[in-house]
Amino acid sequence: MSDATEDAGRPGDGTRAVRAGLPDPVKHEPTLPGPVFAAHFHLPGEVTGPYAYGRDDNPTWTLLEGAIGELEAPGRDGVETLVFASGMAAISSVLFSQLRAGDTVVLPSDGYQVLPLVRAQLEAYGIEVRTAPTAGDAQLDALDGAKLLWIETPSNPGLDVCDIRRLAEAAHARGALVAVDNTLATPLGQRPLELGADFSVASGTKQLTGHGDVLLGYVAGRDPEAMAAVRRWRKIVGAISGPMEAWLAHRSIATLQLRVDRQDATALTVARALRDRPEVAGLRYPGLPDDPSHKVAAQQMRRYGSVVSFTLPTRARAERFLEALRLVEDATSFGGVRSTAERRGRWGGDPVPEGFIRLSVGAEDPEDLVADLLRALDESAP
Repeated sequence: MSDATEDAGRPGDGTRAVRAGLPDPVKHEPTLPGPVFAAHFHLPGEVTGPYAYGRDDNPTWTLLEGAIGELEAPGRDGVETLVFASGMAAISSVLFSQLRAGDTVVLPSDGYQVLPLVRAQLEAYGIEVRTAPTAGDAQLDALDGAKLLWIETPSNPGLDVCDIRRLAEAAHARGALVAVDNTLATPLGQRPLELGADFSVASGTKQLTGHGDVLLGYVAGRDPEAMAAVRRWRKIVGAISGPMEAWLAHRSIATLQLRVDRQDATALTVARALRDRPEVAGLRYPGLPDDPSHKVAAQQMRRYGSVVSFTLPTRARAERFLEALRLVEDATSFGGVRSTAERRGRWGGDPVPEGFIRLSVGAEDPEDLVADLLRALDESAP
């Protein structure tokens, strides 16, 4: 696992997560102020100061954006973070604020299953879309003439990994911007901005907040002009987080390191347990030393995530397996404290086999979770 030397002398991940974005202490004030519910603010005279109207800015967002920025780019000045109503709102803000008719964008062909819908909309606006798989840094071959490279690593749901630094250097040499979807890794797993990306984008709905009760997205970026365009897009579209969601997210970040360490360690234990099952094929977890992505992942990731994927022989077997589980909920999304799994092919947007399972490992006791999975495999056998 990558051990970034730039962290020398800085607070550890747990300390940073617990204290990220907190305001300076004021006697008799809460350490984390409650959510500010306001559509407008007192604004006599000239328009000065940070808060004027609730679609533009909010003090609760400001604290959360500061917290996320401290995790995505600790100790670095000049990084701006903006929060959004959802991960897709954040993704859309980068794509549609940076691209215009006649531009070319490179997307992963094996990324999040909503990306085909995004592609159709981009093409409707006269933007050329090229795609290539994540594995093997295949997007390198599609970069010539591109305005933006979109990377998703590890990819969802296949868990392939690409070399962010290598792709970013190649894209920048051709004049392209680089955005990395950091949802699955979280800022405690990898820091795309430190690896050369211009944007780190994520769905905070997943492991960042970790409780399955908040929809949230964010964009962190290094370039002031590019981030000004993202901010302008948020203002135009109004894809803003509610103050309650922003406050819940900030509160949840305090336990991020605790959750990530527990869930990621258990995910590795689960992957090892599933590796020996004859009915399990295509097992993927970047933390396994023999995983096809492990070598690259170990160079740039500090933690390997909470998602394990594998394929059972048939759709029927996969459905019986999911029905037999007792500790794992049949639900979409990932990164929560309660384990979830689903037959990913039911959505129709991912190029995966009918028996493909995406398992999101929660914070249950590892031995209990492993026992439940192995029992469900036994009970679901023909």
